[in-house]
Amino acid sequence: METALIVLAAAVVLAAFILTFARPTQAGAEPGAPDPRLDEVIRGQGEIGGQFSQAVNAQESLTRLLGERLEALEKRVGENLTDSATKTAATIAGIGERLTIIDEAQKNISALSGQVVSLQQVLSNKQSRGAFGQAQMEEIVRDGLPSTLYDFQFTLSNRNRPDCIIRIPGNHALLVIDSKFPLEGFDLLRNAATDEDKKTALAQVRATVTKHVGDIAEKYLIPGEVQTPAIMFVPSESLYADLHDGFADVIQKAHRANVMVVSPNILMLAINTIRTVMKDARMREQADLIKKEVGILLNDVRLLAERVGKLQSHFNQADADIKNILISTSKITGRAERIEKVELAPTETPQQLS
Repeated sequence: METALIVLAAAVVLAAFILTFARPTQAGAEPGAPDPRLDEVIRGQGEIGGQFSQAVNAQESLTRLLGERLEALEKRVGENLTDSATKTAATIAGIGERLTIIDEAQKNISALSGQVVSLQQVLSNKQSRGAFGQAQMEEIVRDGLPSTLYDFQFTLSNRNRPDCIIRIPGNHALLVIDSKFPLEGFDLLRNAATDEDKKTALAQVRATVTKHVGDIAEKYLIPGEVQTPAIMFVPSESLYADLHDGFADVIQKAHRANVMVVSPNILMLAINTIRTVMKDARMREQADLIKKEVGILLNDVRLLAERVGKLQSHFNQADADIKNILISTSKITGRAERIEKVELAPTETPQQLS
């Protein structure tokens, strides 16, 4: 566009120049005589007009080219924007899905945290902790024994009530289980920050566990009613391991007091052993009946053998009779053939045919 304006300005200047040179400048020149400079100016104007046409054509080509480039650029920009929008939408959708998963995980973590807090509250309260150990012990006993062999909170003759009693087949004395294990000293031992705190916690563990062992032996071990040893249930394998590793003297005192300290796994093993003993006791209870039934079975076998022998003798007799019948049949057949051929001897008498 700027080029066209420049060419137009040049044309105006050229026209003004032509008008200027069209006037006669030489004295004595004839009016109306052609000026040679005018021809040159006209030729120059023609050249300028051609250049102007070329410039206009070039301007149109440039405009068309710029339009095509702008259209292609607009199309490309539109495609890029569409592709970017699609990818952005997909990315946002993926982020939304991940946020949903993270939200669900956060909910699970919150629920788990609540459960951990609840468990901590349970274990921090002595009564709740006793109920927790009681529930764990009851589940182990229920899973391993029939309901006729155990009772929870059973009242002994001295009015004490152990957490569980188990009836051993073939033994009138009861097996007692206590699940109220003291954990306060172990909590202090885990939280001990100094050597003095640790020493105090160790002393408390020994004192509380030893006292609990003495209480079990005093309250539950009734001669003739409760068999030894009584069982002290520890509701944690780690606590059981800590007790054996760091307090061997307490374990020895428990053994001397006829109190057996057990973990959940050991209690399961004891329950399985009791179940095996129960099966053996049932077998012994049924031994007389089994012996009687075996005697009856042997008698039936003897009777069967006798009857088979009699049947065999009948078969032997029938076989002999069948052989005699075959002999008589053979004789009759032979005589019939001879009669058919009329081969009777004249000396034979009818009596000899018999």
